[in-house]
Amino acid sequence: MARSRLNKIAFQGEPGANSHLAARDAYPEMEGMPCATFEDALAAVKTGKAKLAMIPIENSVAGRVADIHHLLPHSGLYIVGEHFERVRHQLLALPGAKLSGLKTVHSHIMALGQCRKAIAALKLTPVTEADTAGAARHVREAGDPSQAAIASKLAAEIYGLRIAKKDIEDAAHNTTRFVVLAPKPAKTKAADGPVVTSFVFRVRNVPAALYKALGGFATNGVNMTKLESYQLEGSFNATMFYADIEGHPDERPVQLAMEELAFFTSEVNVLGTYPASPFRAGLKA
Repeated sequence: MARSRLNKIAFQGEPGANSHLAARDAYPEMEGMPCATFEDALAAVKTGKAKLAMIPIENSVAGRVADIHHLLPHSGLYIVGEHFERVRHQLLALPGAKLSGLKTVHSHIMALGQCRKAIAALKLTPVTEADTAGAARHVREAGDPSQAAIASKLAAEIYGLRIAKKDIEDAAHNTTRFVVLAPKPAKTKAADGPVVTSFVFRVRNVPAALYKALGGFATNGVNMTKLESYQLEGSFNATMFYADIEGHPDERPVQLAMEELAFFTSEVNVLGTYPASPFRAGLKA
């Protein structure tokens, strides 16, 4: 059982989903563990069924992934890494099916939206499915040569489909950022190299609270790479903020910034400090 756990990384979706592909690319030595929901993937790590979870947090085209910000602070897990996966959508069909004979295309609503130009050019009718890999499985099981799916190359391999048209996404920069979750925080030191610290916070109900809370990061030269707000428990008055900063809590500028943050917040929850992906260096360049 222990050996099995050490080899597994949980992800949301069916085998062949983009999250599965990301998990395989980032941790090729680990076995992917498909889960029906994000909650199931987090629970798999929490209960010891998997060592890690690979969870998408934002996409360069579609923006943030819904529900993730609500789930992370209460998961009891820590962010120990990040991975940027270039999303390449493939048009999949049954072996022998002709491109000219396709009539419908099945996929997750986000994937359909990211391939609008190709769908329109091929005059296909989009059909929404629960996820991309599930759409590929549906096409295989249906056995209808007029049906196609938008999914990954891995899904084509798993479900025995052929790639009728490759890389049909509208945006060449289509990239998803994933965070890697574990039961214990990463043993990352400030001297190890570029690191990212992620946290959520709730500001006090005083004038200009957010402006004052963030002032310490500016005055201490700490770069904040991400700041997003989301409603708490469905209330328009209770707003939480998710933030990523460059730096380690042991570094003096980060310490001072976090101390100033604490003055104007009623809650701060550090989700993890972890090595920055090499992908970030390319973004700066």
